[in-house]
Amino acid sequence: MDEAVFLDLALANPVNKVIAERLPALGLPDAWLVSGSLFQSVWNGLTGRGVLHGIKDYDIFYFDPDTSWEAEDRVIRQCASLLADLGAPVEVRNQARVHLWYPQKFGIAYPPLASATEGIDRFLAPASMVGLSLSGAARRVYAPRGLADVGVMIVRPSGVPNFSSERYAEKAARWKASWPEVTVIPA
Repeated sequence: MDEAVFLDLALANPVNKVIAERLPALGLPDAWLVSGSLFQSVWNGLTGRGVLHGIKDYDIFYFDPDTSWEAEDRVIRQCASLLADLGAPVEVRNQARVHLWYPQKFGIAYPPLASATEGIDRFLAPASMVGLSLSGAARRVYAPRGLADVGVMIVRPSGVPNFSSERYAEKAARWKASWPEVTVIPA
């Protein structure tokens, strides 16, 4: 799968398109629409399903050195206001803060990140390691392991340091239930 096809299919989802268009207005540093809403929209296009099929939420990553809860909460509220008319669940996370809460939530160490894209690098499956950033008319796709797994609908373990077989199995099972065509490689 090439980047142009990926973008066409991902942005066929009108929620992705609106988020991508509006996100620059917030002026968030290193901001990206990431993961599920992107690759799952591609899968919907490849399988002829409705563009919103199976999409649980829309994830936005950004990277701000201010790791206070108050600063992140302010951004979450700004995003909620900016995207309220979409009626879609949007999760916003400052990747500079992840190491502060991840070990308690998931029981695994999570070294601090230096950018939002490093957060994408730590996803549990290469197919989910995708991000989209827009600045004016310029579109940037970030896919550190490429787009091949997205295009052929393969879910395989990423082997990242924070990898959890249990979490991987949960995600893979949910994806397989929504897209039976997906090939899941066990952890």
